[in-house]
Amino acid sequence: MNFNKTIIVGRITKDPETRTTPNGQTVASIGVATNRVWNTNGGERQEKVEYHSIVAWGKLAEICGQYLSKGQLVLFEGRLETRTWEGQDGVKRSKTEIIAENMQMGPRTKSQGEESFQQNEERSNKDNVDQKQTKEQSEVKSSSDDEEIKIEDIPF
Repeated sequence: MNFNKTIIVGRITKDPETRTTPNGQTVASIGVATNRVWNTNGGERQEKVEYHSIVAWGKLAEICGQYLSKGQLVLFEGRLETRTWEGQDGVKRSKTEIIAENMQMGPRTKSQGEESFQQNEERSNKDNVDQKQTKEQSEVKSSSDDEEIKIEDIPF
């Protein structure tokens, strides 16, 4: 059995680059940095950063291009793929990339629209209060009517 699956959680290193292939397929190239922190035997803190190249295709590429930006925390799930080519100087080159199959965005920060999120929350809360007041007013109006409720009229 063979298994090629990778999960990366890190920060976007630059805004995604999206383009369209000649046959109309959308492709996005995304750089992600992950870091590893550990303590040495002497108690000294060490950190190492790894940089990963992510490639997304189709609708996922469009979503990445539209919603992801530099510095954002993101999770990518996909497979490793190595491609090789010969450069213009005649040197054979290779690059290992993660071909994205799924993506999940991290939490929002203030710079990524949290203020508008809070404004929407406040607007939603105001709407809920208005709806509650309207409902209470209609309940008061219906309770002021002297009609008797019959069990047969209840729909359940």
